[in-house]
Amino acid sequence: MFRHTGGKRTFKHNLKLASLLSFVAGVVNVTGFFSIHILTTNVTGHFANFADELVRSDYLISLSYLLYILAFFAGAFCSGLIVEATIRKTGRNIYMIPLSIEILLLIMVAALTIDMAVAHSVLVACTLLFAMGMQNALVTTVSNSVVRTTHLTGLFTDLGIELSQLFFYKEPEQQQKLKKSVGLRGAIIGFFFAGCVGGGIGYFMMDMRVLLIAAVLLLGGMFWDNLKYRYLSIKRKYIEQ
Repeated sequence: MFRHTGGKRTFKHNLKLASLLSFVAGVVNVTGFFSIHILTTNVTGHFANFADELVRSDYLISLSYLLYILAFFAGAFCSGLIVEATIRKTGRNIYMIPLSIEILLLIMVAALTIDMAVAHSVLVACTLLFAMGMQNALVTTVSNSVVRTTHLTGLFTDLGIELSQLFFYKEPEQQQKLKKSVGLRGAIIGFFFAGCVGGGIGYFMMDMRVLLIAAVLLLGGMFWDNLKYRYLSIKRKYIEQ
């Protein structure tokens, strides 16, 4: 799921990756919105708000929206930097450091009370946006730009295009390729929605601690990926003998 890159990746790898990380993004999105009323998984809306407040000459508020944009960008930049450095140094486990940082950030925010989160809303939003920037950059790199998990605008655009193409590309190989792509995008949208609903229910039961669920899921995904890799390595070793 995390380890395979380039030509080694399969549809199943991308599907598992998309399902897990889009669910996590959904949880983060709804938690940020419910607690501090700020979108914390993408920056599209923040650009509009930044421009609006700037035109109104409310520079302090416009600055906060600029910080949200830069936080997401900084997360993506740091993730890319770490991944490229890891590739050049070891070429293995390129996902380990970015995902570990994301998990740590989610746990830190989960430790806050709602009152604390509201009192430091800009810092909380920037932290979650930084984490989502890291996640989106990582999943984009690992999947060769096939999977993105933190926002849905582009996904719905691609889904609409590919569904329309099903009416025109009738060759079996073309149909199979399109159906897989539609299925993948549908899974991302579905799991993001499930994360929002599940995260929303969890928020009313656990407050900010619902982010611990997202952190545990990421940790579990890393553990499972590592366990499966070790199992297959041992199995391959005994088969070769």
